Amino acid sequence: MTQVFSRRGELAAKLALCAVAMGAAVAVAVAASRLRADLEIGEPVPQPIPFSHKHHVGDVGIDCRYCHTTVETRAFAGMPSTHVCLTCHSQLFARADVLATLRQSAASGRPIAWNRVHRLPDFVYFDHSVHVAKGVACTECHGRVDQMPLTWRASPLQMQWCLGCHRHPESHLHPLADVFAPDVPETRPDEGAALARRMHLHDERRLTDCSTCHR
Repeated sequence: MTQVFSRRGELAAKLALCAVAMGAAVAVAVAASRLRADLEIGEPVPQPIPFSHKHHVGDVGIDCRYCHTTVETRAFAGMPSTHVCLTCHSQLFARADVLATLRQSAASGRPIAWNRVHRLPDFVYFDHSVHVAKGVACTECHGRVDQMPLTWRASPLQMQWCLGCHRHPESHLHPLADVFAPDVPETRPDEGAALARRMHLHDERRLTDCSTCHR
């Protein structure tokens, strides 16, 4: 039989396949490293301004919705704009060194580049407005932010963690008046079951359907 490839061509093909395999291995390793980094729990995330939820929420008592202005109306809760920060800090600690980034943002018109603490993959759909409207308190996912000097991820946000809530929502629901409370009390089982019925969250098949989160 006539040889299709020369020895040199065969060697080149093998080297190319090895290069592709090595590139794929490196890509998988990098992706895994990034995934592990994204899943770090309890590790404070550095920010351009060291914003303390402990001070602003726990000590001063600022409501979540004051900074996260779209949490009740959109999928994304929103990040505090320079204008929102300046409603207080144009007067309070206006010349403090720690707020230099805020002053630069106001002067340049460029928004503050806050670092995301809770990041989901692009193929996952999550809507803040739906969850808070159904009685899922902020603390269920974000933890006690009123005790965080710098914010960190309190929950893994992995698929099985989310499905655990979707399979048993009664354990994670609260009266709507308590949704934004930083120290929302634990819901009694009978109260949670009643809330689930009232919010039409008793259909486990619908809540765990792939299309609910992957659209």
